[in-house]
Formats: sequence, C-alpha cells, structure tokens
Amino acid sequence: MQFETIGYALADGIAIITLSRPDRMNAFTGQMMSEMIEVFDRIDANDAVRAVIVTGAGKAFCAGADLSGGADGFMASGKSEARHADGSFNYDSEAARDGGGRLTLRIFALQKPIIAAINGAAVGIGSTMTLPMDIRLASESARFGFVFARRGIVPEAASSWFLPRVVGISRALQWCYSGRIFGAQEALEGGLVQSIHPDEQLLDAARKIAREIADNTAAVSVSLTRQMLWRGLGMAHPMEAHRIDSRATLYLSQSANAREGVASFMEKRPADFPMRVSSDMPDFYPWWRDPPFALEGPEQSGNDPS
Repeated sequence: MQFETIGYALADGIAIITLSRPDRMNAFTGQMMSEMIEVFDRIDANDAVRAVIVTGAGKAFCAGADLSGGADGFMASGKSEARHADGSFNYDSEAARDGGGRLTLRIFALQKPIIAAINGAAVGIGSTMTLPMDIRLASESARFGFVFARRGIVPEAASSWFLPRVVGISRALQWCYSGRIFGAQEALEGGLVQSIHPDEQLLDAARKIAREIADNTAAVSVSLTRQMLWRGLGMAHPMEAHRIDSRATLYLSQSANAREGVASFMEKRPADFPMRVSSDMPDFYPWWRDPPFALEGPEQSGNDPS
C-alpha cells in the first residue's frame, strides 16, 4: 500500500496513518484527501484492523490547507466544474463539495475506533479533520486554530456540526470568531483534547489506548457502539436511541460473541470473539438509511457522501 502524502503501517491490530508532507508541515491537499479516504476504505475492509491512530510526520500535525497556489488551496480540487455555463456557481455540483468535508464524513462513517495523536500545529483543516475522530490526544507543543475568519472564509469540513457537539456552542463560536491560535492547555480545558503528553510520549499514549481496545473488546460491538453514539448526537428524541439500542441488544445477546464474552468471563481467560465486522454486522445495519431513521440527500447511499 503505497501513498505519496501519507504513511500507513499496521501492526498487531493497530493501524497508524501519518500525514507525511513534513517539508510543508503536512499541509492538506486534494491528493492527501483522496489518499486518506482510500486508506479508510481499506481499513474498513480489513478485519485485522481493530483501531486507528492518525498523527503527523515531523514537527506538525497539519498546518492547514496548502496555500502555496493561492486561495484555490482552500478547495481540495479544481472548481471550474462547479460553475454553470454563464459563470454562476452550481452549488449542486459534485465538484462544489468541500474536500475537508468529504474527509470528515468518511471518518464519521468509519467502522473502527480512531484516535488523533496531535503533534504540533493543527490549524484549519488540521484541527477540523480531528473532530470526527473519537479520542484526541495532544503533545505539549500542539497548537490549534480555527482560523477561517482570518482568511476570509468560514469553517469547513462539516465543523459547524462537529465542533459545537465536541466543545459546546459558546466555546466553538469564540474560537471561530477570533480565529486565533491557542495551545494544548486551552484545548484541554475546552474539551477539544482528552489529555496532554510530552512530545516524545504522545504516540505511545495513543498506542496504549488503541491496545486496550484491540486486546479486550469485540470488534462488532465497538463498530456498532461508534455509530450508535455518533449518530445519536443528531437524534431528536431518546426513543430513536431506544429503537437502535433494542435492536442491537437483541441481535448481540443471542450471538456467538455474547456466548464467548460470558464464557471467557466465567473461565477467567481472555476472550476470543469470533464475529467479524466485514461479515457479521446485524441485518438492521446501517439503520440510518431506513425509516424512521433515513436521511434525505446523498447520505442515503454508500458510506455517507465521501
């Protein structure tokens, strides 16, 4: 698996994706977007992957969009196709979609738990791409910034949905209004990251969390739990969650995984869960495509509009 803008390694169930343009502080490009989406597709198809870590090469996580070509760098691909013949914008065109949003929607649809190990600068898309990740750890040298208003644009990568849900509306607005860069301690106090670590210990801390998941849990349970909690953030009433909880509990309580979970507990041994995400997800999955959960628009097909 060869990529030009990212690195990928898989060992003992833990996949590590490394943003790898260190000479450009891992600045985001359309190629990086495409390669990240491709690697997430491969990860979801590979039952050997139990958890994912995303980090950056060198001294930065991701310094934002690559603006070496000017303002066009804010968009992850050429936008000539996003205009009508008369020159007006065709907002419904596939070419009009924000590249950062394509990436974050793919992460949102991911079937594996994902951890951000944020080493150094994480600005613009460098911050927003981490929002749909499940756990965010920061190095002591990490710096964050939702700098869009200072560049004359607006928050992207579906961050207007993710950021208030992660840190609350007031904090999200304050950070986005000011567009200022802030440090790891403020990110911790604001709930953006879970913990801060010395730079040289960051990746080990992320691996420790991933290892705990990979060694002790059932992959199908984790995959379902990830989607239940993330998609539950958009539910209008707890009855919607109750419907999904009930289906998942019924399906898994009668499964080989549940039998193994109980047996391993009683016998005081590590569990060896037999069910696989690629083949043993319940028949109601993905539930958000069917009434009463079905969404309108492109989210109804594929792994969300990614």
